[in-house]
Amino acid sequence: MTKPERRATSRSGRRAGESGTRDAILKAARSRFSEYGYDAATIRAIASDAGVDPALVHHFYGSKERLFSAAMRLPIAPGEVLAAALAEGPAEPGGSLGEHLVRTALTLWDSAEVSGAFIGLLRSAVTSEQAAAMLREFIADAILSLFAGAAASTDPADAAYRASLTAGQMLGLALTRYVLKFEPVAAADAASLARAIGPAIDRYLTGDIS
Repeated sequence: MTKPERRATSRSGRRAGESGTRDAILKAARSRFSEYGYDAATIRAIASDAGVDPALVHHFYGSKERLFSAAMRLPIAPGEVLAAALAEGPAEPGGSLGEHLVRTALTLWDSAEVSGAFIGLLRSAVTSEQAAAMLREFIADAILSLFAGAAASTDPADAAYRASLTAGQMLGLALTRYVLKFEPVAAADAASLARAIGPAIDRYLTGDIS
């Protein structure tokens, strides 16, 4: 009985204990993402570094975005939160989608669970070209397509442009509020900022940008 059990364990790529396996995967993921960037760090390569089967990485984390979020110590996958916000739309009929998106982002960024890891990621991107490339690739993969899908445009190039403008506005807000800490933006409440910035997001997504 002992030998077959050992062979099954070897085929599954498991280590001693689930927590040990997860730790090994996250350690390998952090190293791969940091050294090669988001695009080039494949699930297969991360699994190989961790000494496990790629299927086990998918079993624990489901997607590359979730693995990246876990490796960067983000408790949520940003793309999933954004997709949910876009799907539910404004809180009130006829309300502003831009305001809803800004309020959703600020509520998330201000939360104790997210703020530390998120601010650390932003600061790294400002000071390191390698970290900036990694964040840029992640946003391109997980975020821009969602913004492009929400844009009022059937032209892929125009939708991509609108998505980039939207992402730039949101990232600019994040840098201003959490890294540079410009006042009074840094101390403003989320509702006020959402009302002020929401119309700009609406214009980028659905308005005249010619």
